[in-house]
Amino acid sequence: MAEKEIQELISRALEARKNAYAPYSDFRVGAALLSDSGGIYTGCNIENSAYTPTNCAERTAFFKAVSEGVRSFRAICIAGGPGEREPEKPCPPCGVCRQVMLEFCGPDFEVILAVNGQQYEVYTLDRLAPMGFRL
Repeated sequence: MAEKEIQELISRALEARKNAYAPYSDFRVGAALLSDSGGIYTGCNIENSAYTPTNCAERTAFFKAVSEGVRSFRAICIAGGPGEREPEKPCPPCGVCRQVMLEFCGPDFEVILAVNGQQYEVYTLDRLAPMGFRL
């Protein structure tokens, strides 16, 4: 993946993070999902007082894309941390989000865990979800 694309995804994930609705945990996450056709779908975490209806940023981005008919993806960038300040360390996806990624993406799908434009890590889905459940 080109550095320019990575930087665009990081920027979009950090921007989406600002829209997080996290009144209970104050842990704000943003995600930017890149489709095979070059479209970018963003998402933020949306909490609920009942907890289980809470939706992660990654799934918000995937569900937005899928609801518009998009089914093929290249990469996702995730940026998260407490409060409104800049993240301090990478924020990996939860198990449920990894399973959603496994549903729509191949083993070489790239997952970028960003702190900022200079500090980020890139993983393949296969590395983050070894032996993932697939039908």
